[in-house]
Amino acid sequence: MNSHKSPVPIHAVLFDLDGTLLDTAPDLTLALNELLASKNRAPVAPEDARNHVSQGAVAVTRLGFPEVTDKIEFEQLRQEFLHHYSKNICIESSLFPGMEDLLRTFEGNNTPWGVVTNKPGWLTKPLLDALSLSDRAACIVSGDTLERRKPYPDPLLHACKGLNLSTESTIYIGDDPRDIYAGNAAGMYTCVAKFGYIDSMYDTDTWGADFSIDHPEELMQHIQLSKPISEFKS
Repeated sequence: MNSHKSPVPIHAVLFDLDGTLLDTAPDLTLALNELLASKNRAPVAPEDARNHVSQGAVAVTRLGFPEVTDKIEFEQLRQEFLHHYSKNICIESSLFPGMEDLLRTFEGNNTPWGVVTNKPGWLTKPLLDALSLSDRAACIVSGDTLERRKPYPDPLLHACKGLNLSTESTIYIGDDPRDIYAGNAAGMYTCVAKFGYIDSMYDTDTWGADFSIDHPEELMQHIQLSKPISEFKS
């Protein structure tokens, strides 16, 4: 992990979605357990599902059906899982504790914040709408917005271009190695959200982030908000 002794100047803040901005594990676990019940299988414990959420629908589906090796059969299960999830996308999902105060700090300073996620747009938009966050976010880049998604830097570069800001004055916060790899490749400051869905097998110090936080509001100890100006060079 890189080290910054003094707060870094920031003009914009970008978040990963699941496990960083939002605690979506309860609803994703519910969807998986509905699918398992339809197949007469035992449910998975929330604490077991939690560490798979940031790795996407494939990882969550694999948790419930580890023995399925046929690609067509597994893809059908993944689609069924997503169908269950889309029906109840925001029953218990919410901002992580302390995140609302952090967002209000950004908004009070006119510092734009946004979302860059691998979650497809047809799930991202309804979820953010349900939590009244879509209109507050300065940009929303989903997993199907571009041809390539994280760990490639393309979505983050796209977000900065839309904000008309340079990557050098932007920070990206996430709870998965792909988040940090993408942010670093884009030339951004990066931060590990250790309050997210990080399996104990991971040593986050090896991810190459500039710093990590155990609580959303700790971010303000590491950054200095600067009034954003148009910086992007086309």
